[in-house]
Amino acid sequence: MIIESWNDFLIKDQRVIKEPVFQQRFKDLNCCVIVPTYNNAHSLENFLADLKLYTNQIIIINDGSTDATGQILEKHPEIQQKKHSENKGKGIALKTGFKLAEDLGYDYAITIDSDGQHYPDDLDVFLTELEKRKESDPELLLVGDRNMGRDGIPGKSSKGNRFSNFWFLVVTGIELHDTQSGYRLYPVKIVNSLKLLTWKFEFEIEVLVKAAWKKVEVRNIPVKVLYQEDERVTHFRPFQDIVRIVLLYMWFVLVSFFYIHPKNKYQDFKKKGFKKFWEEDIIKSNEPPHKKAAAIALGVFVGISPFWGIHTLLVFTLAAVLNLNKVIAFLFSNISIPPFIPFIIYASYQFGSFLTGKGFDWKLKLQKFESGADLFTSLGQYVLGSFALAIVMAGCLWIVFYFLFSVFNPKQVVKP
Repeated sequence: MIIESWNDFLIKDQRVIKEPVFQQRFKDLNCCVIVPTYNNAHSLENFLADLKLYTNQIIIINDGSTDATGQILEKHPEIQQKKHSENKGKGIALKTGFKLAEDLGYDYAITIDSDGQHYPDDLDVFLTELEKRKESDPELLLVGDRNMGRDGIPGKSSKGNRFSNFWFLVVTGIELHDTQSGYRLYPVKIVNSLKLLTWKFEFEIEVLVKAAWKKVEVRNIPVKVLYQEDERVTHFRPFQDIVRIVLLYMWFVLVSFFYIHPKNKYQDFKKKGFKKFWEEDIIKSNEPPHKKAAAIALGVFVGISPFWGIHTLLVFTLAAVLNLNKVIAFLFSNISIPPFIPFIIYASYQFGSFLTGKGFDWKLKLQKFESGADLFTSLGQYVLGSFALAIVMAGCLWIVFYFLFSVFNPKQVVKP
């Protein structure tokens, strides 16, 4: 929901704020609010007045402000405060806040920007969700969903958010509608245990990804947002900060495809065993038969293809782009594990020999590869054959598994 102004919001929202109730909820949940601020004096006074209606468990980080922020904060000595002597970036300010929150004994922290974009009354949304999920999912990270597709949201903001959402899905397998909102609830000890390297706006993405890799439940919850471009002060630098975010995601793609995804899938497979893994993650998957068969075909195609060294990167990327089951695709891409590699190379070479009109050459001799020209020709023959073999095998397996899944796929039971 987009509200035009603070006054409009106060007129439209006629609820009576029960201050003692909210104060007690924050205490019961052992939760605080962290506010990083830098040169937001124009909105800070009103923002703090509204925020204090909901809780006095507030930590504010003055990140080297050079405006009247310091004078405003002097009027609120009851608030836990930390000041950086110079501006260090939002990421460092949040790190300082998380460290102080843990030192003060808090289990959870809600971060909120002080520029007037976020509404303090949405703290109720975070607390309500935490109350419902704390016992079953104590390691919970909630991200405010600002509904970036609605009218009134600047195009550059919605496009940047869609970019971040897509790559977050690629590197974590989790689909979020808003990955860039600064209005969040964090498990404090988990955040402080992460090895975080960034220090500006990309810090919030790094936390999100690394928390998801540690099996923290990451979810969106709906919040309101106020966008007034003529009044809002933002310190986001379109070129520099976007470049930093892109470079961060490039690094995450490499780490996730070569380490995180394979490790997680292998551990899951090892824990369940082949039979249980096959039944729960493949047979009982919610995808229709043609999509599950397509994921298997994709995995086999990539596994046989000549892109040695980047099979994992390739299979996860293509599975994400084609919206196929990444677990299934990855599992079947492992057809190229060492025991099968010589057979795949040999079969690929024979397919290439056949396609180039030489027929099948069953007697391979090393003498044939002594000259550079012969080696180059044979390499080209192998590459051509590997693609041909990959296509044939992928097509055949799609047909076979489509039939099997159609016959044995359990019916989905819809609960009333």
